Amino acid sequence: MSKPTGVQTLIRPAHEDRLLAVLRERGAMSRADLAQALGLSRTTLSEITSSLLARGALSIVDTDASVRAGSGRPAERLALDPASSQYLGVDFGHRRVQIVIADAAHEIIASGSHHYSDIDGWDTRLACAFELIEREAAGSGIHFGALQGIAIGVPGPYTTVPLVSLREGWGNHEPSRGIDKAFKERFGAPAIVDNNTRFAALAEALGTASEAVQDLIYVRLSDGVGGGLVIGGRLIGGSAGLAGELGHVTAVPEGDRCRCGKLGCLETVASVTAILAICRARGARLDSLEDLRAAVDRGHPTVDAVLHEAGAAVGRVLGSAAMTLNPSIVVIGGEITQAAPVLVEYARRSLRYELSSVAEAMPVLRAAELTDMAGALGGVATLLNRSSLLADYGTAVHAKASIRTTIQTIRSIS
Repeated sequence: MSKPTGVQTLIRPAHEDRLLAVLRERGAMSRADLAQALGLSRTTLSEITSSLLARGALSIVDTDASVRAGSGRPAERLALDPASSQYLGVDFGHRRVQIVIADAAHEIIASGSHHYSDIDGWDTRLACAFELIEREAAGSGIHFGALQGIAIGVPGPYTTVPLVSLREGWGNHEPSRGIDKAFKERFGAPAIVDNNTRFAALAEALGTASEAVQDLIYVRLSDGVGGGLVIGGRLIGGSAGLAGELGHVTAVPEGDRCRCGKLGCLETVASVTAILAICRARGARLDSLEDLRAAVDRGHPTVDAVLHEAGAAVGRVLGSAAMTLNPSIVVIGGEITQAAPVLVEYARRSLRYELSSVAEAMPVLRAAELTDMAGALGGVATLLNRSSLLADYGTAVHAKASIRTTIQTIRSIS
């Protein structure tokens, strides 16, 4: 095989990315079928597949003898070697870290979570994450020699420019600027960092339909409240990485002070922490999501009133965002939607009122279809492929094909 030079050196990586993307989406294929799918000559295709086979990225899995017509020699079929690469998604919440490890075949080979205190600093959170990753990897027999990339989702704004006011407001919740370097040094692979809810929005946009959703607003109600935007077929980060921070839109003027320093942010009435605290202040002794779920099942009137107020606030904020951005789908995620699904209905009623003047353009509002691992899954999907949703987006890496198949393959664990 001749050594590529000049223009070939520049073009070949793109051809390799396309070939790997086709195999991810379609499974094992013969060289002839690959050449036709990619529009490459057999000579070029042969050089590329030979290189990928030599590097262990592909393997020969069988022949097309069972489907081949005629008496010719059966053609070998090539597929991704699952062991050829690994991808790590990490989602730091305010009180827990969730990790997912996937192989080249888009199979989840390890996952897990670990809880910490919301007052713990980032040194403690990183130590928890490292211990969790290494424990889950060891338990699954995973060695990170083939780790290709790490996607790290963090809570709150992870801005592309330093903003002193945010650092002062978020305190322990503002992640260290060296978090990507810490992961790279620990695991020997390139790392990207972004808002965890934005990763979750990407996962929801890609994993819930035969085609990626082009216009979607996502809000996650968890220990904090965050959001993500997919507009015009693009995942939106904004000029400073703040796009989608719905948790810090004012929902109740003159309300309680938020961790960010403002009064009445959506997070102060619709986060898990806030809802439990408001219920307790009104005499309903709830200390956990399990307590909340039980109270909802019993039809506790005080709890229902708190959820109604929270849902109405969520609907108002989503209504303003929807009037501005005109999405086709609005998604509410987070643990609260599983413990108290009635909140989603209250938010839907509020959204309908906010958009009653444009009823013909009313978006579909639904609960998230992925679990609280959506952030880690979205991170893994970002690493596995580059979707059209990620065009011109700062965290996009590696390949260029759709990552819809990724999420639809791995969402079965949700």
